[in-house]
Formats: sequence, structure tokens, C-alpha cells
Amino acid sequence: MKNSTTLIYDGSFNGFLSAVYVAFEEKINVADIQKNGKGQNGLFSETKTIFTHVDTAKRVWEGIRNKSHNAITNIYFSFLSESEGIELILYTYIQKLMEAKTGSYLNYSDGIVQRVNQLASSVRREKQRTENLVDFQPTKDGVQFASITPEYNVLPLISKHFRNIYGGKSWLIYDMKRKYGIYFNQDHVEMISLNLRDLRFGEMGTSDSFLHRTGNYQSLRNDSLKNTQIKSLINCKLHSSNTSNRNGSYSRVEKEAV
Repeated sequence: MKNSTTLIYDGSFNGFLSAVYVAFEEKINVADIQKNGKGQNGLFSETKTIFTHVDTAKRVWEGIRNKSHNAITNIYFSFLSESEGIELILYTYIQKLMEAKTGSYLNYSDGIVQRVNQLASSVRREKQRTENLVDFQPTKDGVQFASITPEYNVLPLISKHFRNIYGGKSWLIYDMKRKYGIYFNQDHVEMISLNLRDLRFGEMGTSDSFLHRTGNYQSLRNDSLKNTQIKSLINCKLHSSNTSNRNGSYSRVEKEAV
């Protein structure tokens, strides 16, 4: 029997697709696919570190899309659910898709297919809910700021909506749970992190107090932000993925799923 292998990737969507490519190309018996630093499980499997390559990620993306455009959207949305074990679920789903003779006609009674469809639907609903709930507040330097704590990692999915509505303004939406945000400078979107330790919240004191009080992101109101230059709090521009390895803008692979 061929030894099983746990693939370790960087946590990004392109990294996951790169792992899928290696698994198919090298005919690996995949035991699991896990984020680097997670604390790898799998006592009876070897591990293999996968390096992210956008070109190979695109090849996987296009191969799946050629089979079913609906499937590639469901895969991306499900990945953003951050559900436990989602990588292996999606890898199995992709295997089933590639083996299906009729391409887009997966067996919808299959447990894996049902799970992916269910997660994709949940993320889609969270995307729409978040778009409706975002409440921008003006800052001193003219940037409209909003903080959110979505259940799923929907920031990569809501950018287009707000670019269409607020394309003439600078705005920043920050995910307090995942500690990254999307910043639109009236030209393009960048993924950034904020140094919230430099932001004060009136009676709440420093942002340390804020960050440790779950659910209080609504306290970021006009009184807290009207004298804040939010641009000065941008700590760094992140490379492109979902919460790591960002390149400052969305890759074509990710854009096509939204």
C-alpha cells in the first residue's frame, strides 16, 4: 500500500490549489491538507511542504472551471468558510468532479458534494448579510471606516460590491476577528493590517481594551473616529490570499469566483 502524505501549505487559496496540483501531478495518496503552523496531525502519514505557485494554481482553477463554473465558485466560497478539515473535503470534491464523466453533473446525494454546497450557501448568505450591515464612519483624513466580525472570511467577496457603490470615495473595511482589512484608495483595493494599538476609543481607553471585548466593534462610532487619521494606522500591506500571503490586490483566480 502506498504511504499516505499530509500536505502542508501557507493557508492561502492559491496555496491550496498548488497543493491540489502537486497531489494530482505526483499521484500522492493524500491523508490531509493542512495550514502551516496549525500543529500537524497525522501520526501515520508523512508530511510534504507545498510552495505556492500562482501559475500551477491557475492551471487547477482553469481545469475545474472547464468542468463546471458552478463548482469552482462553490469551492472558493467553501474554502472561505474556514471550516475544520475543509481542505481535505475540497480535495475529495475535486477528485469526484474530475472523475465525473459528465463534468458538471456531480452526484448531489453524495455527502461530500452536499457539504461543499451547504458551506458555499452559508458563505454566500454571510456575504450578503455583511454587505447590508456595513456601517461606514468618517475619519479625519476623509477615509470611510467600518469594522466587521463576520462568521466566515467574506472580505475577499465584498470588495466588488463596495467599489461599485462607493467608487468615488476612499474606504476601509476591517475584519476585527481575522485582523486584516480591505482599503480602497479610489483607484484599487489593497489588503492591509491596522495598528489598532495606536487608536483610542474615548472611555474605552486604548484599543487593547477594545480588542479584548468581544462584540464591541459597534463602539467604533463617529466620536471615536472623527479625530483619527486612519491612514496612519495602516501597519502593512499584505500579500494576496485570504488572510495570508497577499500581494496587495486580488488575483485573477479569486476575482473570477465572485
